[in-house]
Amino acid sequence: MADGAPISLERTERGLTYPQPALPLHGEAVTVADGVLWMRIAMPIALDHINVYAIADGDGWVLVDTGLNTPTTHDAWEKIMAGPLQGRPVHRLIVTHLHPDHIGAAGWLYEKTGAPLLMSRLEYVCARMYVGDDALGPTAEAETFFRRQGWDDEAITRWKKGFGRFSRSISSIPPQFTRLQEGEVLTIDGREWTVVIGEGHSPEHVCLWRKDDDVFIAGDQILPKISSNIGVWDTEPNGDPLKDWLLSLAALKERLPSGLLVLPSHGEPFYGVTTRLDTLLRGHEVGLKRLMRSLKQKSRSIDVFGALFARQIGPELLGMATAESLAHLNYLEGQGCAVRETDENGVEWWFAVEGTQ
Repeated sequence: MADGAPISLERTERGLTYPQPALPLHGEAVTVADGVLWMRIAMPIALDHINVYAIADGDGWVLVDTGLNTPTTHDAWEKIMAGPLQGRPVHRLIVTHLHPDHIGAAGWLYEKTGAPLLMSRLEYVCARMYVGDDALGPTAEAETFFRRQGWDDEAITRWKKGFGRFSRSISSIPPQFTRLQEGEVLTIDGREWTVVIGEGHSPEHVCLWRKDDDVFIAGDQILPKISSNIGVWDTEPNGDPLKDWLLSLAALKERLPSGLLVLPSHGEPFYGVTTRLDTLLRGHEVGLKRLMRSLKQKSRSIDVFGALFARQIGPELLGMATAESLAHLNYLEGQGCAVRETDENGVEWWFAVEGTQ
């Protein structure tokens, strides 16, 4: 490089370009786009952080996502509001979807700032439903569902002891919300943000697209290094969220320009959305092919982890892994490629349909 030439702080990995040279520290913020701040809040789980964003809005801010409802999260927000947000008011609080790392501190922020909550209807209603389900305790129907997947008594006991994790991870959900819908345009600081709805990872996931400079707040719909969990749970045992997920990814690939700046909920902001969507779609295609090969031998949903996951599945991940395996199996069933049969103990066994691959 010639003397005096500018030094790029960008880096490129696996076809994606990461423009930010450093991560925001606890209680601090990094400007990632005009009027958009990126904050990073620690979480005490394997996925050890969540990205949250603040969009300048006149004399205040619009916040996107909240973090888990923990003292660490509260402390981070206290520092953020006093520091990077300069004590200015919060006008609106947007939650992309119902998972606890996104909605967890929404009630706490709602009480602290008085800002109205904006979500899609299905995400809000389902969150309220999960709180109600937690209050009921483990049901016989749910236990039957997990035993049908092949869970043993030890796994069932562990599930019962940990029951209610959703409610324990969130503050009280605000009693009112404003609905966000596909194609709706939000005006923030005089600029338009279009609501884009994704499905599969959650029922009606909200993304936000500022088209005038192609900034896209993606939530968990597009992540740079991991694929979001796609799961079938006891409340909808025959659901096909993987079909919804693949259709959503394909639609985003057709819709989003290649030069888009993606602001994800985990990992770092990046360019290369088309490359990343191709990789996500291809990853599921490869996983489904491996799964089909494994179904030459009759298997339970807990027997096919090796075909889908690149790591060992311990007890702490059994629920999510089972849900994701079943999502792939239900998808294959819907495509006419796999069938199931139930044995005398009520356990489901899956096998490939002859002549499919």
